[in-house]
Amino acid sequence: MNICKQTVIAAAFAASALLSGCGSSSPSTMTGYPASQVGYSSYGVIESIQVVQVSNENKGPGAGAIVGGIVGGILGNQVGGGLGNAAATAAGVVGGAIVGNNIEKNNRNQQVREAYQISVRLENGVYQSIVQDNIVDLRVGAQVYVKDNHVYRN
Repeated sequence: MNICKQTVIAAAFAASALLSGCGSSSPSTMTGYPASQVGYSSYGVIESIQVVQVSNENKGPGAGAIVGGIVGGILGNQVGGGLGNAAATAAGVVGGAIVGNNIEKNNRNQQVREAYQISVRLENGVYQSIVQDNIVDLRVGAQVYVKDNHVYRN
């Protein structure tokens, strides 16, 4: 394998890694205080509880983009010879990464679960909305304790 071909393949793999991180995801938890205050806690009263749909989407580059880039690179390497082969390999890597990332993203979007969005009026009058998987014994009007993005009965 010559130096030019190795450089094109390395650049194609780097491009596929960068492209795989371009997807966006929505947060499954909404809070009324900055994330830097992880240990923050407060007391309040539950104002409402609603059932919401939450996506199981993960952040960051997915395995679909990586596998797609590898498969695309292998298939592209089978085409032509010389400089055309290197270009086909690079195009295969980038194209495979894009297709693999889209397939994975579509599969993740179908994995939706139900959760509970709990709106709490804190002692200081600020409203905070927390999304969690269960509500156990929580009811509207209950006195609660909010700590680390989770609502607990007082």
